[in-house]
Amino acid sequence: MSDIAIRPVRAEDAEVINEIRRQPRVMEFTTGMPSERIAGTRAFIEGLGPNAHVLVAETRGRVIGMAGLHLGAGKRRHGGSIGIMVHDEFQGRGAGSRLMEALLDIADNYLGLIRVELEVLADNARAIAMYEKLGFVHEGRRRKDSFKHGQYVDVLMMGRVRE
Repeated sequence: MSDIAIRPVRAEDAEVINEIRRQPRVMEFTTGMPSERIAGTRAFIEGLGPNAHVLVAETRGRVIGMAGLHLGAGKRRHGGSIGIMVHDEFQGRGAGSRLMEALLDIADNYLGLIRVELEVLADNARAIAMYEKLGFVHEGRRRKDSFKHGQYVDVLMMGRVRE
C-alpha cells in the first residue's frame, strides 16, 4: 500500500488501537486478550514517557497498526525493544514494514542505538521473514513461553546489532 502514513501515536487513537489489539490474528501472535478494556489502552498511551517511541500506521485517516521502540535503562541504554501489531485486514500489505523501518530510523539516526531486540512466536513465519529482511537474527528460543490455542508455544528472541 503506497498510501500508508506513519506518525506518532495520539491520545485519540486509543479506541482504534484497543480494537486492533483484539483482532483474532493480532491476539494469535501477541499478548493481546479479548477482555482488554479501553481504559488500559488510554493509560498506556498517556503513560508513555520520553524513552518510548510509539508510532501508528494510517491509511485514508484510519489507524491500521502500531509499533513501539522502548529504550533500555542504565547499562542497557544503548539498546531498545520493539513491539508491533497490524490490523487483521491490513496484514501483509506493507504497514508492518513501514512501521519497523520508521522505528529503526529513530534507533539508528536519532538515538544511536547499538542493539534493537524483539520477541516473536516461533510459528509466525511472515513476521520472522520481515524481521530477518530488516537485519534481525535469531538469538535464542524460550520454550513453552506463551499460551496459544490451548497449548504452550515457543517464543524466539531476535536482535539486530550495529557494529
